[in-house]
Amino acid sequence: MNARIDAHGAQLDQVFAALADPTRRAILTMLLEDDMAVTDVAEPFEMSLAAISKHLTILAAAGLIAQEKRGRVKWCKLDPDALRAASVWMQGFGQFEPVNLDAFERFLAAELDDGSATADAAPSPGAEQIPDGH
Repeated sequence: MNARIDAHGAQLDQVFAALADPTRRAILTMLLEDDMAVTDVAEPFEMSLAAISKHLTILAAAGLIAQEKRGRVKWCKLDPDALRAASVWMQGFGQFEPVNLDAFERFLAAELDDGSATADAAPSPGAEQIPDGH
């Protein structure tokens, strides 16, 4: 594998690992609204500021948020590029049509009906005849 694919895969790994945590997903949802100070991000959660800072560090390392200092306050803002890359990767799996289970069931029933009629009419050579119990 080449280095570019490895780097892209490592970035996707970080994005999905960051998104795996419900607290981090909640933080991203909050940041959809607007940039927020770290203390404002921490407010709705029942955890320490240090714990929130760890979550923010993981989100920043994954490229999902950017942090900047404005005066004495550290601000967070959503950085959609990493999410866009993950979305593009996931869309590659969207090439398959959703399965209509009802139509599939009708198809199978029709195939099984056709198959049993064919099997009754012409057994394959060498096939053992099994009495039907009548």
